[in-house]
Amino acid sequence: MGGIGTGYSAEETTTFGFPRDTFRILHVSTGNVCRSPITERLTRHFVMERLGILGGGLIVESAGTWGHEGAPMEANAEAVLAEFGADASGFTGRELLDEHVIRADLVLTATRDHRAQVISMGHSAGLRTFTLKEFTRLVRAIDPTTLPPLEDGLVARARALVRAAAALRGWLLAPTAEADEVYDPYGAPLPFFRSIGDEIHEALDPVVTALTGVPAHM
Repeated sequence: MGGIGTGYSAEETTTFGFPRDTFRILHVSTGNVCRSPITERLTRHFVMERLGILGGGLIVESAGTWGHEGAPMEANAEAVLAEFGADASGFTGRELLDEHVIRADLVLTATRDHRAQVISMGHSAGLRTFTLKEFTRLVRAIDPTTLPPLEDGLVARARALVRAAAALRGWLLAPTAEADEVYDPYGAPLPFFRSIGDEIHEALDPVVTALTGVPAHM
């Protein structure tokens, strides 16, 4: 991980000392070997499908509240990613640290408990931390024409999207508590991992569309 104060001028950095020209999405689950790796790598894959590259200052990463530091992704998670055509290579698990939350512009968690744990860490994380499915619900309600065009930069569009979603929170509540949960497939057979992969795909699709301004290819 890079540290604070890495040669950027005051005009180029945020209050935490990191570059303004990047936008970090942090996916959080428990062990960081099943759900959050799937979500991280599918986000990267779907952005690349839309834009042809993973760039524009977008950084996508993950960690776990009880992260298996240095552990490989679960084999069934890798299998699910392969079925989507996404790259699972080079992944190692990480335990969630303060610096991950500080650096993140958007934190998307698998469950409400994970969201609460991230927010409890402080660092003004409340307005930029959502469960994945909560964020999807809010994003669906945002008029995409109110967001900056991609020509203004992916970072500017992403920051506006998070602000708009945060403003809607409290107005668009989940129909049930379970509606905002992605359940843990750890130790489950491949069919259950596939069902979780499909859930994550369904939740990510409108988010990536809003982020990039480009719908999924049919």
